[in-house]
Amino acid sequence: QVQLVESGGGLVQAGGSLRLSCAASGRTFSSLTMGWFRQAPGKEREFVAAISWSGGTTRYADSVKGRFTVSRDNAKNTVYLQMNSLKSEDTAVYYCAARSYGTTYDLKLAPNYWGQGTQVTVDS
Repeated sequence: QVQLVESGGGLVQAGGSLRLSCAASGRTFSSLTMGWFRQAPGKEREFVAAISWSGGTTRYADSVKGRFTVSRDNAKNTVYLQMNSLKSEDTAVYYCAARSYGTTYDLKLAPNYWGQGTQVTVDS
C-alpha cells in the first residue's frame, strides 16, 4: 500500500505561481511512477503531469505544457508540481497519483494510488 499526502494548495492571483508537493510512504518511492491529476467543479478528473521513477521522462497535458513542471526528489520521497502563469481555468482540486512500475503513459491511464487532494484557486 502507498500513502500520498499533498500540500501547497491555496489561493493565488491569475499569472501567479504555486508549488504543490506530494509526500509518499509505504513503498519504495523509486519504484513508483508519479503524477498529478485535477478535477474542477462539475468536470471529470483529468490528467495533468507524470514523471518516471528516475525523473528522466515526463509527460504533460497540452493545457499545462510550458507552464507546469513536474519533478521528484527520491531522497525525500516527494514529487512536486511547479505551476506558473496560472489561469482561472487551472482552478481545481489537484490529486497526487502513483503507479507501481509502468510508464508515464500507464500512470495517465490507470494510477494505482491517490492522495486526498489539495485545492488550488486562481482568482482572476
